[in-house]
Amino acid sequence: MNLSGTLNVFRLIRDPALCLPHHTVSTFNHLPVPLSKAFPPRDGEKGADIRAVVLDKDNCFAIPHANEVHKPYNDKFQELRKAYPGSRLLIVSNTAGTLSDRGYAEAEILERNTGVKVLRHNTKKPGCREEVLEYFRNAQDSGVTSSSQIAVVGDRLFTDVMMANLMGSYGVWVKDGVVDEKNLFAQIEHRLAGFLLRKGYCPPDPRSNFE
Repeated sequence: MNLSGTLNVFRLIRDPALCLPHHTVSTFNHLPVPLSKAFPPRDGEKGADIRAVVLDKDNCFAIPHANEVHKPYNDKFQELRKAYPGSRLLIVSNTAGTLSDRGYAEAEILERNTGVKVLRHNTKKPGCREEVLEYFRNAQDSGVTSSSQIAVVGDRLFTDVMMANLMGSYGVWVKDGVVDEKNLFAQIEHRLAGFLLRKGYCPPDPRSNFE
């Protein structure tokens, strides 16, 4: 059970825009690389300077519960690895690398199969945002000096995108995922996002976090 996700949903009562993404793509293969392309300058302001990327796993670049890149997405995954080498690309999953991953066995398999670090974290998304930020602060090769230099990519609005907004980062929503989500929460997310956008809501602007 994701207690963090359940509790943080109540934040949406006060600020529903926390679940809205800054950019939406259909599938992982539609991600622009580098991700800064998704956030060009506007009205004379600076564009995004994305120096690091957080990737969700299940139904983002992998079939749920599989610890390898979905084969049709392999070229895009390698493109991301090249654009964000070393500590600049991080997998943050709510399965692999969590306390429910006994001995972090899934995380180790996923790292071997992808060549990308999997964050070990005590709290599931969106509650692990401080652990994510600490990782990039401590990684000398990340180049991250502000949370606005991070993009979080995932298929869930109430976990991946909400974590991005709570961090002061950019949220990228993979709307359709690898498989068609049938569960109730996924359906609620899609309907809520459509409703909020029709009402004119916008996600928080990470540019206010430039240092």
